[in-house]
Amino acid sequence: MECKNCYSALSEENDFCQKCGAKVIRNRLTVKNLLEYFSETYFNYDNKFFRTSINLITKPEDVIGSFINGVRKKYIDPVSYIAISFSLSGIYLFFFKDNLREQMDMTMANTYQGQEKLNEAIFNFVFDYNSILYLVIIPVLALISWILFYKKKYNYTEHVVIYLYSMSLTSIFSIFITIALVFFTPKNYALLSSSTYILMLFYHMFILKRLFELSVKQLIIKTLLFIPLFIMFYLIGSIIMVVTVILLKDIPVQEMIKAK
Repeated sequence: MECKNCYSALSEENDFCQKCGAKVIRNRLTVKNLLEYFSETYFNYDNKFFRTSINLITKPEDVIGSFINGVRKKYIDPVSYIAISFSLSGIYLFFFKDNLREQMDMTMANTYQGQEKLNEAIFNFVFDYNSILYLVIIPVLALISWILFYKKKYNYTEHVVIYLYSMSLTSIFSIFITIALVFFTPKNYALLSSSTYILMLFYHMFILKRLFELSVKQLIIKTLLFIPLFIMFYLIGSIIMVVTVILLKDIPVQEMIKAK
């Protein structure tokens, strides 16, 4: 008998490989044991996913600082964590795309025809390239943060790690918040969903305060500097995205500026 992962010799009594630590799997794959594995891996309180998520809320400096300082086994690494958030986001978008489209149609009910075409094209673009857009914003946030905290503790790559963790967590939470809004307050979806951005802002303020040990005054100053820089990059990115959508979908510009 040998380990299926590293091919080391095993005895029949071994439940784990003594060399690589992998669990010995003796049963064939079934729906039951697949669900058991998934539950044990992702929903057990003591597993890395829950531990990482909970501690990103209660003590983010430990999760982020541990990885930056070389601790690799205590928490999920940031790349794996964002991969999990992308998987959950993909499942969510698959099942709730029609609901989101209905909410967009209600919000844009009074727009003229050219604007409706653009809104539809942007919606489809964001839906199709959601993960890529999310990945694009992370280095931008890291750049702003690195500028504001230049020569303060972390280099640019380490700032990227900060936002890989923080944006993954906010993505996961926004999924559940959005689902709740769609089911319980669909009429107020547009207004209430916008409040998630405020929660994201406060969460990142909390993270940066803990990581850089900022006083309240320092935190307010850094936030006031962060917001205009983010808005500038956000507007530039939005313009690039809209122009890209117009060019890809061949939407006539004259229709968008025509009165209703």
